[in-house]
Parts: sequence; C-alpha cells; structure tokens
Amino acid sequence: MSTSSEPTTTTVSRHETAVVLPASLHARPAGRLARAAAGFTSAIRLEHAGRTVDPTGVLAVMGLGATAGSTVTVRAEGDDADEAVAALAHILATAE
Repeated sequence: MSTSSEPTTTTVSRHETAVVLPASLHARPAGRLARAAAGFTSAIRLEHAGRTVDPTGVLAVMGLGATAGSTVTVRAEGDDADEAVAALAHILATAE
C-alpha cells in the first residue's frame, strides 16, 4: 500500500528598506541596533557602500562607516522579517 504525502512548504518572509541617516552610526545607535537585532529570529543584514554586516555586533555596525546623510539598507529573511526591518529602520531613522 502506498501513501502519498503533500510536501511541506514554509513561507519565508523577505523584507528590505533603505534609510537616510540623520546622524552617524556611532556607539549609541550601533548598540541599540545590536540589541534590537538580537531579539529577532530572522537573518538580518545592514548594507552601506558595498559592505554588508550582521547588525548583532556593535563593532560591525560601527565598521560600516555610515555617516549622517548616507543611506543604509536593512534586509531580513525569516518568520519575523517584516517586524525586524521595521524595528531596525526606526532605530536608524531616529539615530542621534
């Protein structure tokens, strides 16, 4: 006797947004980004000037060298990608 089973499909959300920074990414906003990023299960990446980093590391975020007026792209892939991108984009957009 043969049984057929339907393949299991998982929907993975992908989301991205670009943010023009009001201030440079120094230690304080980098720390806020790292703490926020660590709270999500999605794979999150920040991109600036051809470089891509994992935002869970403060030094990696600071190492992007993003300054006021530059654009940073937030990308996420996973179950909570939309929420992750929204949260990190908010932190970037309100950086002081």
